[in-house]
Amino acid sequence: MTLPPLRHLLPGLLAALPLAATTAWAQDTRPQAPQQQPVQSQDVQPEGASGRTEKKTVTAERFMVAAANPHAVEAGYNVLTAGGNAVDAMVAVQLMLNLTEPQSSGIGGGAFLLYWDAGQRQLLTFDSRETAPAAATPDYWLNEAGEPMDFWEALVGGRSVGVPGTLKLLEVTHNLYGSMPWPALLQPVIEMAEQGFEISPRLAGAIADAQQRELDKYPVTRDYFFNGDGTPKAAGTTLSNPEFADTLRLIAEAGSAPFYRGAIAEEIVAAVTNTADNPGIMTLQDLADYQVKLRAPVCTPYRAYQVCGMGPPTSGGLTVGQILGVLEHFDILGLGLGPESVHLYLEAAKLAYADRAMYMADSDFVRMPLRGLLDPTYLTVRAQQVARDRAMAQAEAGNPPWRAAQVFAPDRSPERPGTSHFVIVDAEGNAVSMTTTIETGFGSRLMVRGFLLNNELTDFSFAPEADGRPVANRVEGGKRPRSSMSPTMVFQNDAPMLLIGSPGGSRIINYVAKSIVAILDWDMDIQQAIGLGHFVNRNGATDLEEGTDIVDLQAPLEALGHEINVRDLNSGLHGILIRDGQLHGGADPRREGIVMGE
Repeated sequence: MTLPPLRHLLPGLLAALPLAATTAWAQDTRPQAPQQQPVQSQDVQPEGASGRTEKKTVTAERFMVAAANPHAVEAGYNVLTAGGNAVDAMVAVQLMLNLTEPQSSGIGGGAFLLYWDAGQRQLLTFDSRETAPAAATPDYWLNEAGEPMDFWEALVGGRSVGVPGTLKLLEVTHNLYGSMPWPALLQPVIEMAEQGFEISPRLAGAIADAQQRELDKYPVTRDYFFNGDGTPKAAGTTLSNPEFADTLRLIAEAGSAPFYRGAIAEEIVAAVTNTADNPGIMTLQDLADYQVKLRAPVCTPYRAYQVCGMGPPTSGGLTVGQILGVLEHFDILGLGLGPESVHLYLEAAKLAYADRAMYMADSDFVRMPLRGLLDPTYLTVRAQQVARDRAMAQAEAGNPPWRAAQVFAPDRSPERPGTSHFVIVDAEGNAVSMTTTIETGFGSRLMVRGFLLNNELTDFSFAPEADGRPVANRVEGGKRPRSSMSPTMVFQNDAPMLLIGSPGGSRIINYVAKSIVAILDWDMDIQQAIGLGHFVNRNGATDLEEGTDIVDLQAPLEALGHEINVRDLNSGLHGILIRDGQLHGGADPRREGIVMGE
């Protein structure tokens, strides 16, 4: 497995690519994407008493896509059927998710992408995380009294909006790797936006829940998601979005230029800065300056595998790697799924989350001990702090080698779920694992040209320092807030064998790490691993997923000293396992996603 060549790290390359795109699209004679076909879904059983929809593993020979909404999966499947590749399908899936799952992701947000280039045998990781406006300072989230703002007070309105990156990511990667013309990939989404789609039960429930958190505050958003009498639009209602269709027509013709330098940019800035009670400070220059960044993958050995994820500004790759690096010192495979193995997992998670809180942030702004956090000797020392017969109440951050001279204060800021994950493998073996978000469900509540704007700046620490020490994840101009998104690829014999990721706020790391352990150590198939009841620790109390067999472990875990909370843990895992020349896909039974392949 090869890391990206140094030339790809030149920022000018990625910044310049979209400028040449329009001419290439106008002259493109490549095959067009097909028109929308009726949705084909995996074998889905009716929802049971637990609130889950029972799903079976889908097997395919050539290509596969798994995502959080059936219309998005169908869009990607149609592209692959027409001969498109994984990046082509990625564009179609993301834009359809923007339309049909608007509460979770879209061009008003950001994303992290792992891309396996099968021809070059290279893993590349792209960072399109939102950025803080250039004028932002560490006291950004302090009120007039010098105290951190309340989370929900900070979220609603323009001040929480970071400069979006998802559209630039789609354009840059399509110019690098796409095989179908850009306008053809947008056309099915344009048509569905005009014709409308049925509101799913999940979207309807999300709208109703978010009304309690001011989703109906701003007229444009209220008119889209609510009826004239103020009631939330119900499941089964046809929802059309002609404004988004018009936006995509403009983007199909001119690429991302109008979004970052033209008419769309002007409307974004106006919406962000003109909210009366919580205005932001984003400028047109902030949008024009936005760049997608190509980062080095974060990889750690685990058993006979290499587990690779995204590096900072997300903490996902490092923290998943640390959990597995500690667990490698124990016979998790021999123990099987039970109280002892889950106890060891929870202790490893505590240690990893302690380091996450102390050290992890945007490495362009903070000197992080990147190598040290995954150093084998350091992880051995951390593993030695795990006792088999008792739980630690809370772990302290370690002292990894190559630690920066500056000492930081820990940041345990909340991170809300409002995210989606999808995976794609094409007929050539190219693969995509992408986590995409607008942060909290429905983001900032601001809607521009048919899409919602993120509230990503609330992922920064609200307090810039603690006990006289700066917080690594404090706000700074141009900085990208720390994330927990964990798009992951696991490699065996230098080839990808597992693609996985999830939404879920700061619990994402646990959802992904637990599923990897279930597949690699407990030999579960992809659907079993995704459906396995969650056990989560973020360096405090342990959460067990209600309504699942994992709750049976509550008493033995409490006997070891764990504080247990039983609660709904609504992940959105999607994964593809590549084994014996076949693709095996799984979708989270907790949500409405499906898998399609051929």
